[in-house]
Amino acid sequence: MNDSLNRRALMRGAVASALGLSSLSALGAELTSSVAPDTALKGNIQHSVARWTFNFLSLEELCLVVKRLGFSAIDLVGPGEWHILKQHGVDSSMCNGAELNLEDGWGDAKFHQPLIESYRKHIDLVSDAGYKNLICFSGNARGRDPEDGLKHATKGLKKILAQAEKRGVVLQMELFNSKVDHPDYFADNSAWGIELCKRLDSPNFKLLYDIYHMQISEGDIIRTIQNNHQYFGHYHTAGVPGRNEIDDSQELYYPAIVRAIHATGFKGYVAQEFMPKRATDNEKIESLKAAIRICDI
Repeated sequence: MNDSLNRRALMRGAVASALGLSSLSALGAELTSSVAPDTALKGNIQHSVARWTFNFLSLEELCLVVKRLGFSAIDLVGPGEWHILKQHGVDSSMCNGAELNLEDGWGDAKFHQPLIESYRKHIDLVSDAGYKNLICFSGNARGRDPEDGLKHATKGLKKILAQAEKRGVVLQMELFNSKVDHPDYFADNSAWGIELCKRLDSPNFKLLYDIYHMQISEGDIIRTIQNNHQYFGHYHTAGVPGRNEIDDSQELYYPAIVRAIHATGFKGYVAQEFMPKRATDNEKIESLKAAIRICDI
């Protein structure tokens, strides 16, 4: 057995072990029945997990994990892998693949033509697949002021919004921090993103409010959600500092944050996007289970 196949076998064993099953085939059989009472979730929150933060598993394995943990959605999967999600009855809660990258975005007019072409294609792909959310990014400022970025982003996004509205696709621009993770990013504060929403004035453009990033950028998480929830179409979680588990080792108290989200009447997804720092793959899966429990208000 070569190294790649050997590692895959080990991973499959780790997943099954972490979920208390002898094999992934046993896990598949388990999923044909209802979730066991000790894993049943309350149903007040739609849970998801970001694909990239659990990429030590294959997408198929992650599908099995999330269903065994009681939820059925994965963020940040592109068209090339949607067939895997569909095979397992898992939702693509935030589609990606239309973006050029994280730095070359809608805030700079020189990227508009390739972005428009790509997003027009992907809007149709998302809609045809029966999905709803498609991520987008402001990109970096490169010396330009926030107003300049707003003007360019508004002009460019207006060229694809009619298609998004017609096809029932919601474009969601993610808010990042520029202090630690994404230097020079335009949409590094909620006020910039909210102003963009107001200028576009469309129910098919929202903000992906990343709680981790906005805690670093500006704090005041709960009040911001309460006052501006109409502009937020999706949420990401992670611990601060470090972007790790959302447990009591970090400064955010997620039960209160998620209760605030739920109180607004939010019906979308809250997606785990933390990077598990625990040592073994079994423990990382346990971290995901714990995070879902923390947010299952």
